[in-house]
Amino acid sequence: MTKKDTSIQSIIFVALAFLLLLCLAKMPYGFYQIVRFLAFAGFAYSAYLQYKAKSTDRKILFIVLALLFQPFLPLSLGRIIWNIVDVIVAGYLIYLLAQMHLKKK
Repeated sequence: MTKKDTSIQSIIFVALAFLLLLCLAKMPYGFYQIVRFLAFAGFAYSAYLQYKAKSTDRKILFIVLALLFQPFLPLSLGRIIWNIVDVIVAGYLIYLLAQMHLKKK
């Protein structure tokens, strides 16, 4: 993966982790729709970057996450389940950021 791709993916991970953790607060429904669309776009683009880097496992994971957060046919899992999913995914994104940072050194 090029340095530019790594930088873009870092920005995507930070932004999505922040937005997913912000979903734990009471927000208007439109906010959650925007987060779904941004998460879908971010995970789809991350899957593409992993495809370019020939990383099959993460590519599949990002495709699954893109489908989970896609805004076109939303899954109604209930607020508690979505909060758990948001925390787990945000934690995983922070973990990936830490891994990317350690690889740079």
